[in-house]
Amino acid sequence: MRSLCVGASILLVVAVAACGSKPSATYSAKPAGTPAQHGAPWPAPPDPLVRTRLAGLKPETHEFFSYHVHAHLDVFVNGQLERVPAGIGINILDPAVKRGLEPDGTLAYGGITQCATPCISPLHTHADDGILHTESQRHRPNQLGDFFTEWNVRLSRSCVGGYCEPADPIAFFVDGQRYRGDPRTIQLTNHKDIVIVIGSPPKQIPSQFPS
Repeated sequence: MRSLCVGASILLVVAVAACGSKPSATYSAKPAGTPAQHGAPWPAPPDPLVRTRLAGLKPETHEFFSYHVHAHLDVFVNGQLERVPAGIGINILDPAVKRGLEPDGTLAYGGITQCATPCISPLHTHADDGILHTESQRHRPNQLGDFFTEWNVRLSRSCVGGYCEPADPIAFFVDGQRYRGDPRTIQLTNHKDIVIVIGSPPKQIPSQFPS
């Protein structure tokens, strides 16, 4: 079972606690358009609010906590964990978006009091810990497909990014159980643990939201 520290919200100076060795978040130069169809890693896109709107979500000037849930996503490629980048769904260049170092030296983003213009999606990542934050006025869960649209990575039953069956076996798991439906429709409800396995699996499939 994994051990992962999770910050529910980032206040003033970002202080999201996280454990493990992770790469810093980087931003791709890929413009909006066709989702990434190449192999991992998949950086956060440079146009987060464009991607937010393409996902059917409305960017806001700050976070809302009327509906506040956390799901978790792991992506394994041939047994190796590929990190979900920090700052997906957030305009990290907006001056109202605070950033801070985590203990391992990577950056997390948030602590927004009020942006002058919309700067954050109701579905986003603060850190690269795999926690998918829904912080919105709408009392309805988002879906995994919404998040992959924001990430700008292809997702279907048979393809993830540049990996496609049958050349690359792909399996989806929800709370440790094999999921055979459309992965885009998986609801991001509180403490749901989602795992995508591409190629050879890891020694153990995570089955619980990290604590």
